[in-house]
Amino acid sequence: MALQNPKQSSDQSGLDPVERASEVVFGTLMAMSFTGTLSVATAGEQDIHTMMLAAIGCNLAWGLTDAVMYLLAEITERERKISFLHRLHHAASAEEADRLIADEMPERLRSHANPAVFEAFRQSLVELPEPRALLERRQYLDGLLVFLLVALSTFPIVLPFLLVDEAVQALRLSNALGVLTLFVSGYLLGRRAGGKGWHFGLAMAAIGSVLVGIIILLGG
Repeated sequence: MALQNPKQSSDQSGLDPVERASEVVFGTLMAMSFTGTLSVATAGEQDIHTMMLAAIGCNLAWGLTDAVMYLLAEITERERKISFLHRLHHAASAEEADRLIADEMPERLRSHANPAVFEAFRQSLVELPEPRALLERRQYLDGLLVFLLVALSTFPIVLPFLLVDEAVQALRLSNALGVLTLFVSGYLLGRRAGGKGWHFGLAMAAIGSVLVGIIILLGG
């Protein structure tokens, strides 16, 4: 049950570091799947140009799709909260309110809750105003951030092809930057989880490399 304080809801980003790192990983994998299909032995300037346009276009499209889906999920969650608080405010009895709260609780917490816990939750929740149906500025900014994370993660992958004339060297540098991006994302996820960041970083780089290989084998 995640009902936020209205002030916090409007002022703070709803994207946690895990979600942000995940968006970067997704965008990086998508871009690397395009560079991985390039045959540097036979690729000409037109082939490289086409590959870069395809990688950038794909990530722009997926970034937009991710942003729209994020906003739709936020709308769905807001409507669910509005419905829950409306039913809680109009509950016919304390017992009915307790049942509504219990339905929102995780099973592990619900199994250990006693009447005093339910009463404390009920008292705090009925004091909350019903959320507005419209999304707030924070949600739209988070949607824009989702788009930017996916879209901008393309550029470290395609930039070497703009700066390096030799296709083989450009591809190697591109792959190195991609693996480095995956490592940093994994490192941040590991630190967030409370573990050793470099363990998670190495695992993410390895998993990402395997996933890119699979994506390429499956046709992109």
